[in-house]
Formats: sequence, structure tokens, C-alpha cells
Amino acid sequence: MKPVTYAIIGAGSRGTGYARYATQHPDLAEVIGVAEPREQARQRLVADHDIPPHYIFSDWREAAAQEKFADAVVITTQDAMHLEPAIAFAEKGYHILLEKPMAPTAEECIRIVEAVKANGVMLAVGHVMLYTPYTQALKKVLDDGTIGDIVSIQHLEPVGYWHQAHSFVRGNWRNEAESSFMLLAKSCHDIDWLRYIMGQRCQSLSSFGSLKHFRQAEKPAEAGDAIRCLDCAYEPDCPYSAKKIYFGFLNEGRTAWPVNVLTFDATAEGLTEALRTGPYGRCVYECDNDVVDHQVVNLQFAGGRTASFTMTAFTKAGHRRTCIFGTRGEIYGDGETISVFDFQTDETTTFDTRASDASLAGGHGGGDYGLMASFIKAVANDDPSGLLSGPDETLESHLMVFAAEQSRRENRVVQMSEIWNK
Repeated sequence: MKPVTYAIIGAGSRGTGYARYATQHPDLAEVIGVAEPREQARQRLVADHDIPPHYIFSDWREAAAQEKFADAVVITTQDAMHLEPAIAFAEKGYHILLEKPMAPTAEECIRIVEAVKANGVMLAVGHVMLYTPYTQALKKVLDDGTIGDIVSIQHLEPVGYWHQAHSFVRGNWRNEAESSFMLLAKSCHDIDWLRYIMGQRCQSLSSFGSLKHFRQAEKPAEAGDAIRCLDCAYEPDCPYSAKKIYFGFLNEGRTAWPVNVLTFDATAEGLTEALRTGPYGRCVYECDNDVVDHQVVNLQFAGGRTASFTMTAFTKAGHRRTCIFGTRGEIYGDGETISVFDFQTDETTTFDTRASDASLAGGHGGGDYGLMASFIKAVANDDPSGLLSGPDETLESHLMVFAAEQSRRENRVVQMSEIWNK
């Protein structure tokens, strides 16, 4: 069987991550095209995968204008730039792996789903949490009836103080007009995951949250009028100091994400220049960010089941944590281990899902690898049954996210039936 061929549409950190699967499994997959406006990012992918010149593009429109030259595309452009390429490549007959979120509005999400269905192509969305060994082990425990019926779930996403500062204050996802609101940009993963774990349809949601800290009114007086960390007298005492965060990684020898988002020159000189001139050197209290830094969502599912979700910046970055309460037992999970307490025996059983194979222990706890493996297999066999994040499932969970954000903004409970009649 020939390897599945695919093109990367957007060669940032997510695109290069999905391209890595072809390096690991050249017998199964091959990256043969790239569309990326940034010269250095484009040429890096070209060099890594020996992409032929006639399939190298600076704009996705150039790639879409060609006769179909690959089996699939991986679309990893910015959130607000998903709709047009997704529809264009669907109409060309490409199978699509689309980075989450699908699009920043419900209407655009629906249009993408309609396009892939009308053109008979497969769609997998980058909800990588579904594909981790941890999630699959947890799902099996639940499906086996180990804790009886699920009654309620508590789920925490500890974004982390420095990750919030990097991605959602200084970075690409800081501003709704340029990307999307926080719950969609960061936590559509989690809402989708709760839908999958619960195994029931959501009926109503309520949500609260705000931008509490990362705004000018919270700026320490000692920071004065400083706009950049390199010019700030308060910088040594600021936990969100760009100098502290990024040089901390560099000094540990960590030159991949997030350092490689700032600069291709991963040296002290290159990083200093990036902090002095680029967006990631700005004071977190002087940015143009407007997304929330904490939010809670309450969800009512069919059959009286409930769930609560908390997203917060104000944590040490780490694994998501979940408690699942059933009629016969309780589960605690931290993204790696699953502890099951049995009401009948009063005993606890613990499962360790950390992958022994280093190739599986990569991005998102093995989820990036799992998603790519499932997508490539689906395309190779023309069988989407192994895709856990297909168009229908993903549209449902995205609409849940839009309903939750509507609740936050309007300060009321929102019924799913208001926005989706299925």
C-alpha cells in the first residue's frame, strides 16, 4: 500500500507537529506539500520533508488552485482562517484534518461540516485529548461499568500562569477579534472531552468568567510606565516576566515550544532581540488582550447527569484533573494515572497509562500521535469509523462551547435546543 500523502496548510508549531508523523512512519505517510507565508517556517518544513518545488506555496489559495496533488491536507492556520481553506480543499476532494477550533462562529462551523459532507470527504478535528492512551483507558473503565452509572463529573484545566501569559495575553490567542474567545480557543478540547466521557447529549449550560488580572488596572505601581519587560524595574519581582519565562526555558536547553514561537535564533542574542522588538516581550498589563483568564461552566446532560468545568490561568501548568462520581464508585484521573475507588469493596485500583514507547509520549500525552495515526489509517482504508472527532461529534461539542459563552455574556442558563434542534 502506498503511503498516504498530505500537505501542511500553515507550518507553525501545530503543523510541524502533525508533519512529524510522516517522519516517524515513512511507510505510512508522506508530507508532499506546504503552504505557509513565513519564509523561514516554510523552508524549515521543506527541508525536513524534502518537499518538491512545485508543491511549495506561500499562500493556501495557490495550493487550492492546483489540481488535487495529495490525499489529504492538514489545516493549521490561525483560528479565524479555517473556513475558506476548509471549504476550498473539501471541494477539491481532499480529506481534511483541521486544527481545533473549527471556526470562531457557529455559522462557520456549520458551513465547514456541510462542505465536507457535500463533497464526500473525511474530516477529523484536532481534539487530541480523545486519542490519548489515558482517555481510552478511562473510557474503557467507564464502559465496563466499573463505577456504575455516571452521576457527575468535575474537570479542571490548569492552563498555567506562564502559558496564559504566553498564548492568551502576549500571543496569537489573546484577542477575540484576531482569534476567538478563550473557551473556544483553549477549552473546546475539554468541553468535547466531557461530551465524549459522559456519553450523553448536553441539554443546558451556564457559565461565569472574566478577565480578572491581565489588564492595566492590575499593573503593579512599581512597574511604572514600562511597556516591555526588558525596560522594567519591577521585572525581577514579576512572575509573568518574559525574561524570566523564556530565558528560563532557554537556560534549561529547551529551544522548542514556546521559545521557537518567538524566534528561529534560539540563542541568548536571538531571544533578547525577540523580547525587545516582538510581541512576546510586552508587559502582560500593557497588551491588547481581551480574553478571560478564568471561567467556569456547569453542564446538564440527559438523564439528570451533571458536570462542572473550570479553566484558570492561576495555576502551575500541568495535567488536567478530573473526578468522576458514579453509583458504584469514584474515579480520580490526572492525565496519566486513573484511580478507581469501589464502593462495594472499599478498595482502590490504580492504572498507569503513561506510554512506555517514547514515540507515543509526545504532544498532548500521545494525543497528537494518536490523532495522526487514526487519520492516516482512515484515509488509507477509506474508513472514517476510527475517527473520534468527526464532523457530527465536533459540531455538537462546538455548539456546546458557543452556548456556554452565550450564557457567560448574557448571565443566564442557555438551553442547547435554542441553537441546535437535533
